Amino acid sequence: MMPLALLYTTFAVVSIAANLGSQWLSNQLYGGPYRIALSMLVGTGVGLVVKYALDKRWIFRFQASSAQHEAKTFVLYSLMGVITTFVFWGMEVLFHWLFAGEVMRYVGGLIGLVIGYIIKYMLDKRLVFINKKAVA
Repeated sequence: MMPLALLYTTFAVVSIAANLGSQWLSNQLYGGPYRIALSMLVGTGVGLVVKYALDKRWIFRFQASSAQHEAKTFVLYSLMGVITTFVFWGMEVLFHWLFAGEVMRYVGGLIGLVIGYIIKYMLDKRLVFINKKAVA
């Protein structure tokens, strides 16, 4: 079995790739005036779903007791993600403004995601996936 930190890092890399890849794809499909904001929203949504599925199953070994409990857990997970999303978006926008290039915007996004995932793990461990097998 892989050490937890390595497994979490691997899943963060997968989620970052899904996030930034879907941002890139969104930019290819839509070139309008809101393309950056739209791509960031698309990437955030894709990354959220991918990371939740991986974290829930492999990092925290969490099993919800019902569909309602699953929904509540996902909402709480998403709320914790709001905090870290501001870190991610802030870094991405900062790099976009500082360096005025798409590649550097993605570099800022990558840095923001790494910082955000470290914070997110601590929040999820303490507030979201409290028990391995929770009871609603």
